[in-house]
Amino acid sequence: MSDQELTDLAISSRNRLKAGRTFAVLSGLLALLAIIFLAFSVIKEIRLLGSANSDNVQWQLSQTEVEFLEFSQTLSELPVNLGNVRQRFDIFYSRITTVERATVFQGLRANDQFQATLNSVRTFLQRSVPVIDSDDADLLAALPDLRQSAEQARRDVRDLSNGGLDLFASASDAQRQAIARTLIQLGAILAALIGVLAVAVLYLNRLLRALTLRERQQQQTSNRMNAIISSSLDGVIVSDAQGRILTFSPAAEEIFGFFAEDVVGRDLGEVVVPQHLRELHYAGMERMRQKGAKKVVGKGRVQLEALRSDGSTFPVELAIHASTTDDGEIFISFLRDITKRVADEAELVAARDAALAAAKLKTDFLATMSHEIRTPLNGLLGNLDLMSDTDLSLSQSRYVRNMQTSGRLLMRHISDVLDITRYDAGKMTTKSHPMNLSELLQDIVDSQTSMAAANQTTLTWAWQGQPQDWINSDADRLQHVLLNLVGNAVKFTRNGTVTLTVAAKPDGDTIHLDFSISDTGPGMSAELASHVFDDFVTGNTAYDRDVGGTGLGLSIAKRFVSAMNGQIGVDSVLGHGSTFWVRLPVTAAAPADVQPAPSPLLAVPQRPLQVLVVEDNEINRTVVRDMLEKSGHRVTEANDGRAGVTAALSRRFDLILMDISMPVMDGRAATRAIRRGTGPSIHTPIIALTANAMQEEQTNFLADGMDGILTKPLTKAALAEVLGRHTTATPPEVQTAPAQHILDHKHNGETRELLGKSGYARLSGLFVDEVEQLLRWLDQPEAQDETELAQRCHKFAGSAAVFGATALHQQLKDMETAAKQGDGKAVKALNSKLPAIWQATRTLISEIS
Repeated sequence: MSDQELTDLAISSRNRLKAGRTFAVLSGLLALLAIIFLAFSVIKEIRLLGSANSDNVQWQLSQTEVEFLEFSQTLSELPVNLGNVRQRFDIFYSRITTVERATVFQGLRANDQFQATLNSVRTFLQRSVPVIDSDDADLLAALPDLRQSAEQARRDVRDLSNGGLDLFASASDAQRQAIARTLIQLGAILAALIGVLAVAVLYLNRLLRALTLRERQQQQTSNRMNAIISSSLDGVIVSDAQGRILTFSPAAEEIFGFFAEDVVGRDLGEVVVPQHLRELHYAGMERMRQKGAKKVVGKGRVQLEALRSDGSTFPVELAIHASTTDDGEIFISFLRDITKRVADEAELVAARDAALAAAKLKTDFLATMSHEIRTPLNGLLGNLDLMSDTDLSLSQSRYVRNMQTSGRLLMRHISDVLDITRYDAGKMTTKSHPMNLSELLQDIVDSQTSMAAANQTTLTWAWQGQPQDWINSDADRLQHVLLNLVGNAVKFTRNGTVTLTVAAKPDGDTIHLDFSISDTGPGMSAELASHVFDDFVTGNTAYDRDVGGTGLGLSIAKRFVSAMNGQIGVDSVLGHGSTFWVRLPVTAAAPADVQPAPSPLLAVPQRPLQVLVVEDNEINRTVVRDMLEKSGHRVTEANDGRAGVTAALSRRFDLILMDISMPVMDGRAATRAIRRGTGPSIHTPIIALTANAMQEEQTNFLADGMDGILTKPLTKAALAEVLGRHTTATPPEVQTAPAQHILDHKHNGETRELLGKSGYARLSGLFVDEVEQLLRWLDQPEAQDETELAQRCHKFAGSAAVFGATALHQQLKDMETAAKQGDGKAVKALNSKLPAIWQATRTLISEIS
């Protein structure tokens, strides 16, 4: 229990003791007043009784009857003594007048019956007065009547006397009972008073014991607190409301360099507050005294500067608490010297800044290395593409294709590292656009079907519950994640099954998609499953297969899922397969009106173009120039950004290919200069030709006024796509399309790498036979069944995608869409071009095999 709590308890006990004493005093006063009041009542009643005896009321009433009897007797005496008659009448008359007027008879007169009797007697007297007051002759004559009247009044006089006596007797009884009740009440009050006083004495005694106990506990606690303060490592300083030091602990002595006896009683500000903070200190103390406002007291720990005895300042951590005592408010300050901690924090901040600088340096280094690596790769792969168009022997063609495959594999590894760097630097962004999820999943399954067949594995996908085809999401990121998971499951599963399921769970405006990729492969140990999403984890004996990889696929997939605010995980048992799952929040999208469109890979400019190539690397510049000139275009070269701006301002070009990193003036500055100028190429499409794959920087390129981006290493297919997209184009005959428009050598090379030479040869032969069967079936009458036609086109389009047969894949997808829409004319038009596309595709595949 704290010192403050004990103080509060002691104050509370004293307050209760005072309240008990006040209650006892008030109770005693009330009882005393009641006793005095009842005593006066008893005295009054006794006096009333005494007054009745002194007046001798009963005697008066009895005497009235006696006087009437004597008056009646004088009337009957012979001879009649008229003087005695008049005297006795007057005496009786006087008695009745006393009864009528005396205060003592007032209570009797209030009785109706007594008053009625008294009135009857008064009537008798009033009738008799004239007779009594007449002369003797008349009185003698009237005596018989007077005797008769007196005889009649005798009963009323007797009733008056007896009734009054009865009433006085009843009143006396009532008075005695009232006195008895008053005495009983007085006794009860006295007993209650004695009881209250006894309870008060017991209560006060209890409070006194409690207060004594509290004071003893407070003293013990005070002793403990003094011991704690004395042994505390934090300095403790107690001051009053005026800022005078009351307590200065040993730890405070050690921290500040003062002795307690030297500073107790002195002003706190002069002792421990640095000179530049004293005005604030005194202003705060004054504010507390005037307004009670406390900005630091009771607000927890704050960091301030303090003053040592040698005049040096140092950082302290300070907490101030207030307490109320009999002498007023006091303030307890707990101080800790944090000089070392501040130094450590400064060191940590410096280390953090160094780490952040190193992270930025790493990102910049990777971006620079990306450019530096992609630049020679661009020259290498570009020259390989150009070499592949020359007359080569079969061995030379195979060597060139092998080098192209290795170069593109190296480029993919570079892209993986850059993806990780972008995510770790917080620069990875996602885009949300309407997409058809079912089509995406079908394309992924189609692309892996051939590989699954090579492993004698069944690959299927299905919805669980109500399908949700159209959603808003990042299709590229989602495809990358699912393709990686499905591809891994297919790679590591032999003679088994791989199942992709997806369930849509609406939650308000959000839809939670649950993807599950289950396989019957070798599974993983619990240790491997816990690290499988880490960087560079390629598996252990559970995944010890003849497959390569950097071990970055799953780590990148996890980063992509996190960037889309989702979750990814795996459930696996060694020897019993694995289930990778992905949970993503998406929103519903309206179905898009998809119409079959010609493949952009078949679009080429309808006329020779004037192209400005701005590139500082001579090899890259030569590669681009040769690619363009072999396609019939005319090329103007500039070896830096300023030369490119000069050329663009002097003549009009149909297209400008602009490198980014160049001396004199970089590509971004050159683009801004061209867009701000007034030359004939101000509106010419400018395409960034860069090895920098950082997404945020590519966004900046577009913000500078560029119209597109070509990432090094440059391929003829990518260059042809840009030429077709940014210039007027018409679809030429299929036979004249470049070979890269027919076959994606990069994707085909990856398939060969995964399947191996013998597996690729076997599956490619199977693919050729299947397409030949499809072409023969298309010539049959049953090919008019649009449903079956759509199914067959969908099936073989997936096989074409596996081998990178882009033109064939697109043609079959367009035929599938047209068949589903019942557009027979479009199907017929597309089918007429299919044999030529297939012939070109078969030739290229046969050369590779």
